[in-house]
Amino acid sequence: MPSSRRFLYNPLMNTTWIPITDLNIPELDIYARLSEVQLLRHDEPAPGIFIAETAKVIDRALSAGYEPISFLADEALTGQPEIREVLSRCPQVPVYTASSQVLRELNGFPLTRGLLCALRRRPLPLPSEICAHARRIAVLEHVTNPTNAGAIFRSAAALGIDAVLLTPDCTDPLYRRAARVSMGTVFQIPWTILDGKLWQKKGPLSLRELGFTTAALALREDSISIDDPCLKEAPRLALLLGAEGDGLSPETIARCDHTVLIPMAHGVDSLNVAAASAVAFWEILK
Repeated sequence: MPSSRRFLYNPLMNTTWIPITDLNIPELDIYARLSEVQLLRHDEPAPGIFIAETAKVIDRALSAGYEPISFLADEALTGQPEIREVLSRCPQVPVYTASSQVLRELNGFPLTRGLLCALRRRPLPLPSEICAHARRIAVLEHVTNPTNAGAIFRSAAALGIDAVLLTPDCTDPLYRRAARVSMGTVFQIPWTILDGKLWQKKGPLSLRELGFTTAALALREDSISIDDPCLKEAPRLALLLGAEGDGLSPETIARCDHTVLIPMAHGVDSLNVAAASAVAFWEILK
C-alpha cells in the first residue's frame, strides 16, 4: 500500500477504515471504472464479482454466504445502525470511506443510502438441482430490464415461488440495480441460468422433462384464465414470462402446455411484466 494512505481503526465496529485520498487507486476500480460486464468477467474462468448497494441488500448477500471483498462507504452515514451492523459482520474486510462529494466525483452519482460492497460470485447450480423439490417455479425469457427482473424476484420470494430460471439473454439478477430493486431477495430465492443451446432446441419441453406442467403468460385468444383450476391442480407448475413489449417468443408459447392470461378491465390489454408476475404468482399459490 502507498505510504500516504491512512488507516483508521474503528473499535466500535472492529473494522479498519481507509479514507480515500486518491481516487485513482486500483482498489476503487471495481466501484468506479469497471462496467458490470467487466465485473462479471473479472476473474475468468472463475465466476467473477458483483457490487451490492444498501445495507439491507448487502446484509442478505452476506447471509446467503457471498464473500465480501471490500466496502465503499459515505463517512457521514457510517453511524447509522443498519450500516454499523453490516460492517461489524466483516471485521477483516477493508472499508474505503469518503465524503458524499468525493464519492459523487468517484461514481458520477450519489451513493445510494451510503454503502456499497464488492462480493465474489459463486458457481451457478444446475436447473435440475434447484428444481429437484420445487413445485412452483418462474421462468424468465429475454427479460432484459433490471428493474423488472428485480421486481419479479421480489414478488417471487414474497409470494412463495420455489425457484427462478432465466434464459441467457435475460439481465443478470446480480447486477446492481436488479439486486437493489429486489431488496436483496435475489440472495434468498434459488435461481440459475438455463443452458442457451438446450433452450433454443427444446424450450419449455426441457422443463417438462423435469416434471413440470408449463404455462405461458401471453395474450392469445386460446388462453385460459390465470384462475383456471387446472393450474392449481398441477403437481408441479412452471410459469413462463417474457420481455416487456414483445413477450414470450412464438416458439416458446407453442411448446407450452397452456397459454394463460390475466383478465383485464376498462380496455387495458396487459400489465407490466413485473406487475403481471405478482398477480400470477399470487393466484397460482393462494
